[in-house]
Amino acid sequence: MTFWDILIILARGAGYTILVTVASVSAGLAMGLFLAVLSTIRWKAVSFFLAAYNYVFRSVPALVLLFLVFFGLPGLGIRISPFVSIVLSLGLISGAYLAEIFRGAMAAVDQDEIVAAEASGMNSMQIFLYIMFPQMFRMSIPGMINEFTSVLKYTPFAYTVGIPEIMKEAMSLAVMTLRGLEIYLAVGIIYFIIYRLFVMLFMTFEKKFRIPGLAPE
Repeated sequence: MTFWDILIILARGAGYTILVTVASVSAGLAMGLFLAVLSTIRWKAVSFFLAAYNYVFRSVPALVLLFLVFFGLPGLGIRISPFVSIVLSLGLISGAYLAEIFRGAMAAVDQDEIVAAEASGMNSMQIFLYIMFPQMFRMSIPGMINEFTSVLKYTPFAYTVGIPEIMKEAMSLAVMTLRGLEIYLAVGIIYFIIYRLFVMLFMTFEKKFRIPGLAPE
């Protein structure tokens, strides 16, 4: 078996890794954006909820949360599939970090632009969609890339609940061939390729939402 053969075999699990990553990042983005928008509501109950959410999901290890969801909830009569379990776990954790990234980016939007938009007759939804969101998204790109990297690094936990992603395929292959060095080197190469592809995707979005006339940093 050549190194190329090892790469081909491990690529079978790459589809699951990409699927878990995309779904988890999407869930994290949705949750983070929701929490960031929620933070604009100046109610004590909302502030307490946000503080509690951030404290809990930024403190609990991803693997512990995954086990709580997949192995713990059935004890309460709630059964969740392996895929939904890993996406829910990583999405909740990622959402806590992305919420802070989005909140910081929203705070950086020039308030004079918002006042001008209000003066021109734009409603709150229009101000958010056309003034705040494009700028917030652009300023959040570096933080989102960092968070994506964290999510990608957590995806190997999926093998613990039976999802045949790259790491599960690598462990099985290592046991059969005893060629751990080559196998895990191939795993690293595949993860690097996935990472680069997603970074290129994020940069494409960054160009779409770039502020006209303002050069990228």
